[in-house]
Amino acid sequence: MQAAKNAMESVKEKAANVGASAVAGMEKTKATVNEKVEKVAAQHPAEKQMAENKKEVRIQEAEATKQAEMEHNAAVREHARSAHYQPSQGPAGIRHGRPIGGHEEEGVAHTHPAGLQTGTARASVAYNPWAGSDFPEEHDNPRRSF
Repeated sequence: MQAAKNAMESVKEKAANVGASAVAGMEKTKATVNEKVEKVAAQHPAEKQMAENKKEVRIQEAEATKQAEMEHNAAVREHARSAHYQPSQGPAGIRHGRPIGGHEEEGVAHTHPAGLQTGTARASVAYNPWAGSDFPEEHDNPRRSF
């Protein structure tokens, strides 16, 4: 079980790292494109040099952000692998709305946080744009495509 958990955490970390790399790559590309646009619009060599310097700064910032996110992802993986963390518990030390090892009194009801299982999640209505519409029949609805 622990091996599967470790493998899953590694997959999650790799996926997050791929996302961080993609975002950094987009930022670097935007910096390069903006530099080219500014160089074309520049009329003085100093303006062209400023555009190039700005590009270099943006590329360095994107790379630093990517590295920070990768370090964060590794820390999250290590935290998840630790023996004290159990994803089903929610925040550390809480299980099913009650503190772990907490004092329980006989005859006292335990409640869950408000809004968690209220019964209002109706997926059939939430994703139906015609639920409660003024159109009496589906075939009369010009927005509906078959």
